[in-house]
Amino acid sequence: MTETTIITREGATATLAEDAVVAFEQELRGSLLTPDDEGYSEATLIWNGMVEKTPALVVQPTGTADVVAAVKFAREHDLLLSVKGGGHNIAGTALADGGLTIDMSTLRGVVVDTEARTVTAQAGCILGDVDRETQLHGLALPLGFVSETGIAGLTLGGGFGYLTRRFGWAVDNLQSVEIVTADGAVRQASSDSEPDLFWGVRGAGANLGVVTSFTYRLHDVGPTVYGGLIAWPFDRVDDVAATYQELTATAPRELTVFMMFRRAPAAPFVPPEWHGKHICAMAVCYSGDLDETDEVLAPIRALGDPIVDLLQAQPYTQLQSYLDATQPKGNHYYWKTEFAADLSDELVDTMGKLALESPIPGAQMVMAHIGGALNDHDADDGVVGNRDAHFAYGAAGMWEPNDPKEEAYKQWVRDAWAEFQPFSTGGNYINFQTMDEDDERIRATYGGNFDRLLEIKARYDPDNVFRTNRNVRAIAAPEDLTGGTDHTAGTGGRPEHA
Repeated sequence: MTETTIITREGATATLAEDAVVAFEQELRGSLLTPDDEGYSEATLIWNGMVEKTPALVVQPTGTADVVAAVKFAREHDLLLSVKGGGHNIAGTALADGGLTIDMSTLRGVVVDTEARTVTAQAGCILGDVDRETQLHGLALPLGFVSETGIAGLTLGGGFGYLTRRFGWAVDNLQSVEIVTADGAVRQASSDSEPDLFWGVRGAGANLGVVTSFTYRLHDVGPTVYGGLIAWPFDRVDDVAATYQELTATAPRELTVFMMFRRAPAAPFVPPEWHGKHICAMAVCYSGDLDETDEVLAPIRALGDPIVDLLQAQPYTQLQSYLDATQPKGNHYYWKTEFAADLSDELVDTMGKLALESPIPGAQMVMAHIGGALNDHDADDGVVGNRDAHFAYGAAGMWEPNDPKEEAYKQWVRDAWAEFQPFSTGGNYINFQTMDEDDERIRATYGGNFDRLLEIKARYDPDNVFRTNRNVRAIAAPEDLTGGTDHTAGTGGRPEHA
């Protein structure tokens, strides 16, 4: 091995001496990979194929000690640092060109404590890992709706899924974390220990350190729930949308329904004559008393004559994974999303119009009902905020790699965003931000919690070691900070720990 070319935290090109890298490798129990090593390509493969980056070094830790060593090494050598969990984040900042990436995917232990009704999961876990273990005991927590999503990125940005209406954001169910902060210290953060750090972790954790494990509170759910996908021709959109608006205004919290306008995929469950045609669909999860299913879903059933009806009693783990195939790894993804306080006729009409106008075959206009338990909390209960959100909605673009229309597709999503953004609460979901969104989007995410978050960031990471993310330090004025050097160059602030 010769000298290794790296990118510093300030974005400059530098070199690492061979003996420094060798000494670092000897300190680790896990693997240290370079671009020439077997396993490197797999370690740097992430879900959004639009993002291609080449870290100079990749650490695959076997435990917390390796994470500590990696953080200290990156700090000592002023090396750009990123953290990869499940690698499912749309902005793709699990990787850093020329930097050091900590690939947490080797850490996938899950321990369920049925007496305490908690689960502790390592940061490399995906949703399916946790759901599989907790459902052995008929327990669950709100963790997204695609089983291949990493729990770390989802949780550190707030996290929502089919159970959010019952139990709030994922971070509303977080009891504690083990986290390695910028000084290399291993800390246990909870409401009783390092409470300010824990407050910041709950929605902006990627800015504050490397979380190595999460402990969550569990709830009685499953193992059998009722749900799936149901769809109608788009010419029935008025009836379907009106039913959805009424249903979401009155539904019990055990029922979550997402509505989507899109072209029907060429999937085995879709009649061939409908492939590529516009449809309106609902993704349904009812986790309440199964004896009441008919009554709860009566408004949906009353619509009649669906072209696809996959609604059935099924294991919760199956429901959590049935959308996986709609988001294949390696495709190119580009989204713009917002939160809404209500689902007005104007918003629904705008989303329907845009669905018909979209030139992107794989695009979806999505409206996800999340209102319920998350609204019961105070606005400053965790930095995650957005306690006025009842719907998450937006344009989700998807296409295959090397599509010559990619730039036109991205521009269409941006133009669509300009049309539906006026219906927003003003807040948005940090995990759905793309790499090209400006710094004010970060500030809008945290709203009135932003200034306190800045103070905590300055205390625990004064040199902005954790900057390969949607970086709160990058948009702070120097006078806003209490210590350290104001490093603002480099990534422009994009989400990490995907």
